[in-house]
Amino acid sequence: MKPKVLIVDDEKVNRDFLKLVFLSSGCDVIEAENGKEAVEKAKREKPDVIIMDIIMPIMNGLEACRAIKQDPDTVNIPIVVVTALGDLKHRLEGLESGADEFIAKPFDKNELLLRVKNLIKIKRYNDLLKNYNEVLEKEVLERTKELREAYKRLDAAYLELIERLGRAAEYRDDETGEHTKRVGKICGVIARALGLPDDVVKQIEYATPMHDLGKIGIPDNILLKPGKLTPEEFEIMKRHTIIGADILKGSSHPIMQMAERVALTHHEKWNGKGYPYGLKEEEIPLEGRICSLVDFFDACTSDRVYRPAMPVEKVLDMIKEERGNPFDPKLVDVFFDVLDEIMKIKEQFQTDIGGGFRYKDIMNRKEEK
Repeated sequence: MKPKVLIVDDEKVNRDFLKLVFLSSGCDVIEAENGKEAVEKAKREKPDVIIMDIIMPIMNGLEACRAIKQDPDTVNIPIVVVTALGDLKHRLEGLESGADEFIAKPFDKNELLLRVKNLIKIKRYNDLLKNYNEVLEKEVLERTKELREAYKRLDAAYLELIERLGRAAEYRDDETGEHTKRVGKICGVIARALGLPDDVVKQIEYATPMHDLGKIGIPDNILLKPGKLTPEEFEIMKRHTIIGADILKGSSHPIMQMAERVALTHHEKWNGKGYPYGLKEEEIPLEGRICSLVDFFDACTSDRVYRPAMPVEKVLDMIKEERGNPFDPKLVDVFFDVLDEIMKIKEQFQTDIGGGFRYKDIMNRKEEK
């Protein structure tokens, strides 16, 4: 591919001479009569080098140099300033304007050709490097996009596995697994209402359904017992918190780490009378306190093997009464602030709730009263 040279000079005789020099050396030549035309042709034609005079009408060579070097599309085009003004001042002005070479008239054509040849080599090397960087950047972006998509798919599969693990924990005494879904989603609603960051809300929503994973290790005659547990049986039942935490421990994933804490502490109470360690108030991790409240509400308003679902109104009254005892007072307040959302989740994942009526029926009854 022939090098393309843009010759800029208001004197036709000078352009013709330079044109002959470069055509004879195997270059393609384009011409401009002033700096303004040079700027336009540089942008449009993308020459490999520009031979620029200084003293010209409309726009002089120095102004044209600055304009060309300030444009991202033409900044890498080398410029050789050729002029009769050979003093140091004009040389410095030419270089400061962005000129890459400065040759004073009269000049030796062989010197000019050699300098231009070297500048073209440098430009083509820079073009190659720029193109390589652009291709590399494009490949990096494509690879990054592929990695993001792969991560999304992996994350979705991981979260699905976590969800199924939570459902597996409930399967022995809740074959639908809807309790774990409701607990996770309601805990997420409360976490969001608390103003927690989105990533923490997501962790809570996916970690809390695994709160009862330890039930896997509880014998059926205790877990599925229709009547009240004896003190000895209850001690065994309480071990599901330890068992669940033990199953989940050691993971590097933040959701699994949170799930371990939830499994261990979701039966701890704000007043310190819970189990397994009798933690109190903020000694209990926030996710454990949230799950404790939500698990109580959903379990009480759902059918269990040892009792039928309790009326929602009664359970809500119980939660109010127990504010500050087993339940974090602040969380109880937030719970009632978002009760509409909570009941929508209850209705979405269960046709009938506590006592066989829907939340809107409860609200209607209260309005009638």
